[in-house]
Amino acid sequence: MKKKVIILGASSDIGKPLLNYFLNDKYEVYAHYNKVKPKIKSKRLHYIKCDFSIEGNFKNFMDEIKKISFSSFINLIGFIDGNDVEKTNFSKLTNSLNINLKYPILIANEVSKKMKANKFGRILHCSSIGVKFGGGINSYSYSIAKHGLEFIPSYFKSLIKYNVFYNVLRVGITKTKLHKSIKNKDMKKRVSLIPIGRMAKPIEIAKYIFYLSSKDNTFISNQVLSISGGE
Repeated sequence: MKKKVIILGASSDIGKPLLNYFLNDKYEVYAHYNKVKPKIKSKRLHYIKCDFSIEGNFKNFMDEIKKISFSSFINLIGFIDGNDVEKTNFSKLTNSLNINLKYPILIANEVSKKMKANKFGRILHCSSIGVKFGGGINSYSYSIAKHGLEFIPSYFKSLIKYNVFYNVLRVGITKTKLHKSIKNKDMKKRVSLIPIGRMAKPIEIAKYIFYLSSKDNTFISNQVLSISGGE
């Protein structure tokens, strides 16, 4: 079977080095992005532009990926609307949960069907260390969604016999642009709470994502794993 990976949120700071890991390992890479396309070119790299906040886009996206047999699926989406509990409303909460939780789960369910038939698959959702601490003031709906990703139904245990592994990686504070979107966040104070004494580098996180989502992972499934510098 030809190795194919689909990456949601491939334009993120973690997504860019991850693209290179898979390209270097001879994968056909399908890279989803919303606004800014990564400046990486390869004959094996296929970009998919899709804004999941626009009604109808998700259905079109699903219609396209149903045609492809993926060996790996990685969810890197991290949409933060900047609203705290008091300021959120039905529309904002629904949009955030759709993008961060509902759509990635439905995509994972869809791609797992062909993985099962092909007797190989690696599915990985990226969660956040914010789940452990209750989330930030302005990332309420984001943290709720990531908490939902960490619920792994026992159903996925039945897929292990088909060599389909399903994991969640709880990612700690990483040096990305995501934190700049959160108002009034004191990053120096936040970093001081990390036992290792620094933020992770995007390429460090990408390295572990690649391992868990490739053929190198031969034994880890149905786990919520934390990579957070000791937090």
